[in-house]
Amino acid sequence: MSVFPVSSSNLSAPHLSLFLQEKYGLSMNTQCRIIKAGINHTYRVTDQSTQYAFRVYSLNWRTIKEIEEEISLLNLLKEEGVSVSYPIADKDSNFIQTLNAPEGPRLGVLFSYANGQKIHSYSKEIHFQAGQLMANVHRLTVNKKLERVNYSPAVLLEESLKKLGEFLSADSQEMAFMKSLQHYLLTSLSSANHNDLRQGIVHLDIWFDNFNINAENEITLFDFDFCGNGWLALDLAYYIMQLHNMERYEEKNYQPKIESFLKGYESIVKTSEEERRLLPMLGLCVYFFYLGVQCQRYDNWSNSFLSEDYLKRFINGLIKRYAGIYNLAEA
Repeated sequence: MSVFPVSSSNLSAPHLSLFLQEKYGLSMNTQCRIIKAGINHTYRVTDQSTQYAFRVYSLNWRTIKEIEEEISLLNLLKEEGVSVSYPIADKDSNFIQTLNAPEGPRLGVLFSYANGQKIHSYSKEIHFQAGQLMANVHRLTVNKKLERVNYSPAVLLEESLKKLGEFLSADSQEMAFMKSLQHYLLTSLSSANHNDLRQGIVHLDIWFDNFNINAENEITLFDFDFCGNGWLALDLAYYIMQLHNMERYEEKNYQPKIESFLKGYESIVKTSEEERRLLPMLGLCVYFFYLGVQCQRYDNWSNSFLSEDYLKRFINGLIKRYAGIYNLAEA
């Protein structure tokens, strides 16, 4: 009997351990364990006292060229002393591995392990450092470009809403709200002063879930899977939007931390008045984008939580609420 085709799989951690021992010259005591099965799959690799993270990209999620561009960016940041999880080459100086999974060839990269742990809610002082870390990334990526996605308003808002439409009823109040908000954002961004919006390479996923903080309160940034090109203010907007969530929309909690984060950022790189004005709007744009990603990856990731009810609760509880705080559109 032939093996039935699959759309996704979890690769065996013990067999990955043997594979990595051979490719990277790791010891026979190396252990491997899956720690996250999400958009991609991440394994913690432990060799004696040294840890690594091995990312296995989902089938056809990224091209070899897109991964090469991510690697190039990370090597630049590492060389310039920015605290990031960086790629590690194998014995033959290759950064990208190909693994023949049941669903087809999947690509993998070994990264240095970000020391420390994730902390959901941290002090103003650490938010200040987070601002400095982001600014140091932007200082090196401003006016640069990768051969990867351009995060234009069309990509963030138009393509994402089309994906959302596959799961959210066209005649629902929530879809009517999203269409109205999309029109508002597209119009507002079109009329913005683009000369005052810095362009460059963005991470687009900088928040607590992609930081590890060690005992000395030093931050290491990781997971550049969504890096691409766009307004640098998108990164600030996403971080601030997530801060509202992390602090449960309590202004007395999130506002001092936002101010500390922005002070940290501006101690390295200055923002324009137009960038600061657009931050709430750009945060909503990224909300659109990631809802689109969840819908796009329904078959091999989000089906365990995504439904029409989930989308309605997300829109009413997060997007509409965020728009209302800043009096954007008819929230």
